[in-house]
Amino acid sequence: MIFEVKEKDGGILATVSGRLDTPSAVMAQEEIVPLLKNADKVITLDCTNLEYISSSGLRLLLTIRKEASAKGGKVIVEHINDEIKKVFMMTGFFNLFEIR
Repeated sequence: MIFEVKEKDGGILATVSGRLDTPSAVMAQEEIVPLLKNADKVITLDCTNLEYISSSGLRLLLTIRKEASAKGGKVIVEHINDEIKKVFMMTGFFNLFEIR
C-alpha cells in the first residue's frame, strides 16, 4: 500500500495504491500524518489504484474523516472500484464520505 500526499488547488491530494489491509494500515498510520495535520482543508483520496480495503483500512479512513470533521475540513473519496464500492455500501461508509 502506498499513500502519496501532495498539495493541490489549496487542498490535499492523497493517492492510495495497492491493498489497504491490516499490515499496510498499521504502516500507513505514519503516512497519514500530513493528512491529519491538514485536516482543515479539503482532502481528496484518489483510489484509482486501490485494489482492496479491509476493516483496518476502513478504520484508517474513518480516522481521517473524524479529524477533518473536527477541524472543519472535508474528505472526498474518488475513483473507487466496484468491489470497494460494495464494501463501502455494506458498511455504511458510502454515506460518510463524498464519493466521486
